[in-house]
Amino acid sequence: MEDVLEVYHRPYDSDRPQICLDETSKQLVAESRPSVPMRAGYCRRVDPEYRRCGVASVFMLSEPLAGKRYVRVRSRRTQIDFAQVIRELCDQLYPSAEKIVLVMDNLNTHTIASLYEAFEPATARRLAEKLEIHYTPKHGSWLNMAEIELSVLSRQCINDYFENDEQLAKRIGVWERKRNVERTSIDWRFTTADARIKLRKLYPST
Repeated sequence: MEDVLEVYHRPYDSDRPQICLDETSKQLVAESRPSVPMRAGYCRRVDPEYRRCGVASVFMLSEPLAGKRYVRVRSRRTQIDFAQVIRELCDQLYPSAEKIVLVMDNLNTHTIASLYEAFEPATARRLAEKLEIHYTPKHGSWLNMAEIELSVLSRQCINDYFENDEQLAKRIGVWERKRNVERTSIDWRFTTADARIKLRKLYPST
């Protein structure tokens, strides 16, 4: 826990961007009957019955100090999907960074091994060397600021019906661009000193 909190209090460094990664799933559904559009004096009316269309995986890459976030929608959440998101992070989003300081949880796919599963050893090693990974502790994923971004995304953007990945990605893209233009950041105030007081029961006793 203190390791992640120490990362959050480092100053901004464009050569070593701090990225928080998290992922969630979104149920894809279609309306069984067409909804009635909103009009003067009436809200939009949607039939509660729906048709399941599968599940999409939503990857959140958040750089809180710069007020940036990048969201990627994929049809699965396997080792390969995680590895491809990491390659985009390293080679396309932050190609000139010396090191990417990456905060994420301990999901079984969030490992360097996933890179070797997806790519040739030389590529996997190159990507791994560009990462400085900090894992949130077990049952402590709330320490990952990407969860805050996912919560905002869920409330502001994807609390609706989407039939397929393309519809979901298009809506998320509009939301992402707007927040990046506004450089919306996260005001993180929880410190190591706070943790030692408020979470003292989690520390070993001597």
